Amino acid sequence: MFNLRTIFSMALVATTIASAPVQAEEIIKLATTTSTENSGLLKSLLPKFEAETGFKVQVIATGTGKALKLARQGDVDVVMTHAPAAEAKFVQEGYGLMPRGIMENDFVILGPKNDPANVRNSKTAEEAFAKIAKSGTPFISRGDNSGTNMKELIIWKGAKIEPQFAGYRSVGQGMGKTLLMANELQGYTLSDRGTFVAYKAKLDLAVDYDGGAALANPYQIMLINPEMYPDLNHKGAKALSDWLISAEAQSMINSYTVQGEQLFKATYSE
Repeated sequence: MFNLRTIFSMALVATTIASAPVQAEEIIKLATTTSTENSGLLKSLLPKFEAETGFKVQVIATGTGKALKLARQGDVDVVMTHAPAAEAKFVQEGYGLMPRGIMENDFVILGPKNDPANVRNSKTAEEAFAKIAKSGTPFISRGDNSGTNMKELIIWKGAKIEPQFAGYRSVGQGMGKTLLMANELQGYTLSDRGTFVAYKAKLDLAVDYDGGAALANPYQIMLINPEMYPDLNHKGAKALSDWLISAEAQSMINSYTVQGEQLFKATYSE
């Protein structure tokens, strides 16, 4: 039989073990985009990875530009973003290793349901943007150097329009807050489809232009060069990268839906 002192000691030990902090080497710092966080995808994927591996993932959700900056500074262990040109530069500069395309969705031009700029009849995203600029209807830009913001600026450049017209508002916010501002002002914006679907119930906006393959939005995960930052959790970063390309994770990405809509398409292939 246990006496009260023994029982108390056993309970104290159990409590100490349960509340013990995760060791630093078990934590993986992942810098990624707001779209993977706002869409709910990471909340769906990461618990399975953590349960299978024992690692804990600390997510820093921000724009692609900031995510890559954190990686360049050695402040995170691994990075997952969606701006191909910026990612290629990151690898070419020697910071990134083993870029793997894991999934994609697409960008869409959202706007008022009555489409005052007549965007729906556009043949290209550039034509749609030109109509918005001419119409005087507000256009809400993330303005945060994110992958979405980078894609938006590419479209303005292709349309040969400087985004400085009267209705243009650069807000320096993530995708979710930008959508809410566009909704409040009944303006247009460029969004990844995943975040739009996740926020749809809160919005009185519609997809006014769907560009298909021309507005594809691919996501990559990249390791950070251990020669530059040897003290990072490279083991954990590699484990996460390997898991995200596994058949299990790729199936989970394809199966993830919000309000019955598939948000991302898994794309990894050997």
